[in-house]
Amino acid sequence: MASIIQNFLFPPPSNLLISAMSVVSAVSLANAGFSEIRGKHFQYSKFWNANAQDFSVTNKISLSSRNGMILLYTPAFLAGLVSFSLFPDEGLRFFFVESALTIHFFKRIFEVVFIHRYSGGMFLESAILISLSYFLSTATMICAQHLTQGYPDPSIDLTYPGIMLFLIGIIGNFYHHYLLSKLRSKNDKEYKVPKGGLFDLVICPHYLFEILGFWGVFCIAQTVYSFSFATGTTLYLMGRSYATRRWYLSKFEDFPKDVKALIPLVF
Repeated sequence: MASIIQNFLFPPPSNLLISAMSVVSAVSLANAGFSEIRGKHFQYSKFWNANAQDFSVTNKISLSSRNGMILLYTPAFLAGLVSFSLFPDEGLRFFFVESALTIHFFKRIFEVVFIHRYSGGMFLESAILISLSYFLSTATMICAQHLTQGYPDPSIDLTYPGIMLFLIGIIGNFYHHYLLSKLRSKNDKEYKVPKGGLFDLVICPHYLFEILGFWGVFCIAQTVYSFSFATGTTLYLMGRSYATRRWYLSKFEDFPKDVKALIPLVF
């Protein structure tokens, strides 16, 4: 088994911090996914009022969803952007990794400014925590890739399949975010059951494509950290999508029962 894994991955980094982050990322994201299933949500989006008792505290600072989401994504985008000058000329694979991460967060910021429609807000405390998580994961993934310099590439090179998977993920994610934005007019704050695209099969196709995008990044990077992060992200978004489907079932009596949470016909 170990020899098979070695065909797909660079050797684990000798840097203890990067190794520790590989474990922390996977475990923390998986735990966040299980928390979503248990009903303990990050305090934003449609779950802003899911736990009313959490919002009875008046000494917390809240932000509009738009400003909060810009705070979420900007540090990670800047980390990707700065990496081009910090680590120049480290090869094509490294360039693709930092490009994919930078494009991913640029797309998110673009959507925040031009695509998304908002109906709630988020606590500053939650926004800072999530923003820090995105920043650290992006910086760690780039540093992990930097530490592969001097090692031979894995015998099975997944770079170009990874690029294709990343592009499918980011385009599919953007398209379904666009469909979500068209559900409501500018001043309409009511939630509706999404239609079109894969929404007729699953309630969170945007999460499905985000998962595909991060597995694409793993295939490009082929590092232990990128594998851990993709695994953790998958588990988190599985939990998030399960909670989202449960929320729609509770709010809409006509929600179609055959629409799954994340994977068509399966989950």
